[in-house]
Amino acid sequence: MKPQYVGLVGDVGGTNARFAVVDSQGHVRNPRIFPAKNYSTITEVISEYLETTVGRKRPPRAVIAVAGPVVDGEIEFTNLDWQISEGELIADFGFEAVKLLNDFAAQALACPRLDPEELRPLGPKLKGGSDCPMVVLGAGTGFGVAGLARADRGDVSVATEGGHAAFAPLDEVEVEVWRRLNARYGRVSVERILSGPGMFDLYRALADVRGSIAPLEDQRAVYEAAASGDALAGETLDRFCAIMGSVAGDLALTFGARGGVFISGGIAPKLADRLASGGFRARFEDKGRLSDYVKQIPTSLVLHPYPAIVGAARELEQMERL
Repeated sequence: MKPQYVGLVGDVGGTNARFAVVDSQGHVRNPRIFPAKNYSTITEVISEYLETTVGRKRPPRAVIAVAGPVVDGEIEFTNLDWQISEGELIADFGFEAVKLLNDFAAQALACPRLDPEELRPLGPKLKGGSDCPMVVLGAGTGFGVAGLARADRGDVSVATEGGHAAFAPLDEVEVEVWRRLNARYGRVSVERILSGPGMFDLYRALADVRGSIAPLEDQRAVYEAAASGDALAGETLDRFCAIMGSVAGDLALTFGARGGVFISGGIAPKLADRLASGGFRARFEDKGRLSDYVKQIPTSLVLHPYPAIVGAARELEQMERL
């Protein structure tokens, strides 16, 4: 007997589009990844996925997490030349209902559902308050942030554009990095550093600060050089993790996230050992008079490969109850 699918769920970022279907028991099935650069529109990706997965019998609902702000049911992607609306998806595919939500808002919904083996503690193993807010953040093509408010009637995700908040240097090296990025780009946001392109800009800025040559060509080369013992590349990755710790601590204070802070995105898993080595957590806790407050907050690396899909499936559950 063929499974009955109740919904399509997706996670569309600046680099990849991920889709899956949810069966009548709530299980996520048939996840697939599509390189966004190979398609001119999101509808092309959805069409290919549905045709090769479920054929003509389309699921009645869809929840798609998207990289960027959703305004009145429409999305114009921040780091991708695509745009779409819920109404267009209903018209194109015959869905009964469609929900677009920010990709990190979807990940925030997923955080309470993640099993312990799908998380790696960064710093001491602490237990967050069960009824306290959470926050999830992460670097990839850009930098995403979302919060989760907990309540008896259910969790509510809070989408933000926190990646575009201003970068706050902590020491003289970071002040000099800020000067160089400001001269090149103008205003320096968190995303200017905590992203794939930002990592490479950080590498070049640190080379200039140190008065050394920066021979590498992109962020992938920075990873590889650091693994081979290159000092400047290693310093870049360590500084990247330290700055992420500072930003995570600031967001913990902003959201009052005593339920936990979760680090996600495409870059963090590649830096897992560096994030766990101490610099990240030290900067997370370095909050002056509020250091004791953040020291009680657990920080975790998300290991689940599809957290936004998990969150989209949870949003699908709520749609079905309405």
